[in-house]
Amino acid sequence: MPDYPSYLKAFESGKLGEIAARLFDTLSSCAICPRKCKVNRLENKTGFCKAGKLAKVYSFLSHHGEEPPISGTKGSGTIFFSHCNMGCVYCQNYEFSQLGAGKEYTSEELAEVMLKLQGMGCHNINLVTPTHVLPQILKALQPACEQGLKIPLVYNTSGYELPGAIKLLDGIIDIYLPDMRYADGAISKKLSQAVDYPRYNQEAVREMYRQVGRAEFDSDGLIRRGLIIRHLVLPNRASGTDKIMRFIAEEISKDTYISLMSQYLPYHKASGYPEISRRLKKEEYEEAKKILESYDLLNGWIQDSYGSERFAGVNIKPA
Repeated sequence: MPDYPSYLKAFESGKLGEIAARLFDTLSSCAICPRKCKVNRLENKTGFCKAGKLAKVYSFLSHHGEEPPISGTKGSGTIFFSHCNMGCVYCQNYEFSQLGAGKEYTSEELAEVMLKLQGMGCHNINLVTPTHVLPQILKALQPACEQGLKIPLVYNTSGYELPGAIKLLDGIIDIYLPDMRYADGAISKKLSQAVDYPRYNQEAVREMYRQVGRAEFDSDGLIRRGLIIRHLVLPNRASGTDKIMRFIAEEISKDTYISLMSQYLPYHKASGYPEISRRLKKEEYEEAKKILESYDLLNGWIQDSYGSERFAGVNIKPA
C-alpha cells in the first residue's frame, strides 16, 4: 500500500477504522468542535450546527474555482456539506450552511460520492465545512478505500476547530485549507457567534502546520501535501488582517502559502451590520496586500476581484 495519500497507510494499519469508530461514538454526547453541545446526535438530537447522525450534502462537483494548485486542470472533487458550526451573518452559502438544505447520506453513499469524483478525474476530494461531520467522513473513508479511493483529501475548514480533533487526523489528512477569519473575539462573536474563534483557530492552525508543514507541489503545480491558509478581507478591518499575518509570520512560518481573498459581498444578514454592509473597497484590499509584504509573507495568491467573483480561484494570481 503506498504512503500517499496518507489515509491509505492509515487504512491498511487499522488506524483509520479505529479513529473513525472512536469519533463516531463521541456523537452520543457531541463535543467534536469548540461548541461542545453535548447532544446525542446518534439519536438525531441537534445542537448549534443542527446536524444529526448522518452527514448531509448539499452538492458535489468538479470545482474549478479553488486556488490553482487545488483545482488544477481537471477540477477539485468538492463536497459541500450542509450545516456549519459557525453562524456567520454574511455567509454566502447560508441556504445550506444555516438553513440546512441538502440530502442525508449514509457512509456507503458518501463513499460512492468520493469514488464518483475520483472517476471524473478530479485531483482531490475537497471536504468543504467538514468539522461537524468529521466522524461520518472518516467512517465513509473505510468503504471508499476498500473500493479504490486513492486521491488526496483537502480539509477545507472555517478554522473553528478543536486542536484535539485535528490531532487525530495526523497521518490521515495531507492537505489543510483553513480560514483564519478573525483576530478579535468580540468581532467573531458579533459576526459569527464564536467569541473564542481566534484562540481555537490559532491552536488548530499550529497543529495543522505541525502535521503537514508548508505546501509542497508536484511537477504539474498541484498541491501534494501541506498547509494553505485562506484569509477573507472584510470591510473596515473587521477581519484583523494585521494581527493574523503577524501570527502567521511569527508563530507558523514566513514560508506559509496564503490565499488573500477579496471576494467579500454582504450576503445573508450582513445588511443589518453597518461595518460589513457593503463590498470591500479596493484601498482596503491594497492595505491587506501591503500588510502581507510587511511581514515578508510572499508565498500564495491574491485576488483582484473586489467582490465581483464568488470563488477563491477566480481572478487569482501569485502574490
